[in-house]
Amino acid sequence: MPSMLDAVVVGAGPNGLTAAVELARRGFSVAVHEALDTVGGGARTEELTLPGFRHDPCSAVHPLGIGSPAFKGMPLARHGLEWLQPELPLAHPFPDGTAALLSRSVGESAMSFGPADAGAYRRLVAPYLGHWDSLAADFLRTPWDGLPRDPYRYVRFGLDAIRPASMLARRFRGAKARGLLAGLAAHAIAPTSGLATGGIALLFALAAHEVGWPVPRGGSQAISDALASYLREQGGTIQTGTTVKRLDELPPARAYIFDTSPTALARIAGLGQAYWRYRYGASAFKIDYALSGPMPWTAEEARAAGTVHIGPTAAEIESALGAAVSGRAPEVPFLITAQPSVIDPTRAPEGKHVLWAYGHVPAGWEGDATEAVERQLERFAPGFRDLVLARAVAGPPQLAARNANYVGGDIACGAFSGLQTVIRPKLARVPYATSHPAVFICSSATPPGPGVHGMSGHHAAKAVWRRLRAR
Repeated sequence: MPSMLDAVVVGAGPNGLTAAVELARRGFSVAVHEALDTVGGGARTEELTLPGFRHDPCSAVHPLGIGSPAFKGMPLARHGLEWLQPELPLAHPFPDGTAALLSRSVGESAMSFGPADAGAYRRLVAPYLGHWDSLAADFLRTPWDGLPRDPYRYVRFGLDAIRPASMLARRFRGAKARGLLAGLAAHAIAPTSGLATGGIALLFALAAHEVGWPVPRGGSQAISDALASYLREQGGTIQTGTTVKRLDELPPARAYIFDTSPTALARIAGLGQAYWRYRYGASAFKIDYALSGPMPWTAEEARAAGTVHIGPTAAEIESALGAAVSGRAPEVPFLITAQPSVIDPTRAPEGKHVLWAYGHVPAGWEGDATEAVERQLERFAPGFRDLVLARAVAGPPQLAARNANYVGGDIACGAFSGLQTVIRPKLARVPYATSHPAVFICSSATPPGPGVHGMSGHHAAKAVWRRLRAR
């Protein structure tokens, strides 16, 4: 190892690993330091319940992963990453046994909403179909980073995206289209009346049609392991089990890149109150299940879906999110569930299944929402409880203890609300730089925000190599 490295990355989540790869493949010397014993951050896979049942503690389904410009530019398949596409990306069931669908087919999706809304949905997505690559490149970045690749669609999409999802839903008459749109927007962990939640919903819908909502064979750990393998191939090194408390504990380097929360960065790098305005959002309440058989969803379509949203109506979803954000535990939570073993038999013993589910609760909440979650699951899959072999429950304290970036259990590493929706972690032309000329941040607290897509790491690396070359 050279006496002085070009860059040291703190944190081996997808963004930290991506930043390291982007620098290493350009000839810079890079070392990654990770506090836990394995790489992964929010993209891990572990036997949380019983032997042979492989669960994803955080992320599970990856529309923005397979659609990521950063990941597409890397030979991750050669390093073991294989995407598996479920028969149906998303089902959004209703109590009568029917479901709104997000299919690879626009027509199938539109018809599931009913004839009154089919045309409105087609008109909503039509201008963007076939243009995923330019849309992803333009919107998975900081808005002021040069000219967009496709200015016309950038402006057109932006006019839709900046709206609250509740406003975008006014295009539709029926409960199915409105409920599905609200469920997509809820991935932001913010009320659907919030700024730019319409963009979240629309981006996820387009991803389903353009690239799918896949799972990695073997679990989300496969993404992190592929990035780590490629980094080592490029000459980068990774040291696990090393908790960093101060900047001077790290080896000498020309740049330090933090895949951490702004709070941790300020503490470690001695930046004082640099991010005192930065706000964290509501938490998740996560349960992983080992099941003796497949989920007995009443809606037949849900049995083949990789992801199932349990709402069902836009009003119920808004109420659940509003309660969590305002500090109240929802009595009827909105659930995002995934069933990767439907498409990936490596995730559970033969004939058995895993189920991944979370609802929203206030930040730092110490209560137990297990009964509320399972009541919702039973509502749409009667007999579900009879299949439960084991469960692993993680509320806000457990999520925060498992991953230091999840402050108060906020899996998005920052509230998706107000100006922080588009300006994170603070107003700056280069949001990845800090007041310290050698210190940078690349976590989900930076644009484009949460998700396993590596784009925050990609853009941070770009800022770093520009700075290094300028020197």
